Amino acid sequence: MTGDGRPVAEQPFYTRGQLALRNGQDRDEIWVAFRGLIYDVSRSRLWKRGNHYEHWAGQDLTPEMAQAPHLPTVFDRFPVIGRLA
Repeated sequence: MTGDGRPVAEQPFYTRGQLALRNGQDRDEIWVAFRGLIYDVSRSRLWKRGNHYEHWAGQDLTPEMAQAPHLPTVFDRFPVIGRLA
């Protein structure tokens, strides 16, 4: 699922710096990256403060998912809003 209905291949690229700005602290947007895609997790009650357990928004969570207690399919619940440059 994408945030604006465009195919994933047509989603814009965002840098790590741009992703870091969407950490739930200074803006309403709360984004995380996983496997090159950026997901908007703003509507999740589990991410409201910009963190979910020991995971922080505004960063690439790909390496951290190896130790997560759930499957990567958890990201299927959230819209893809871009790709990590």
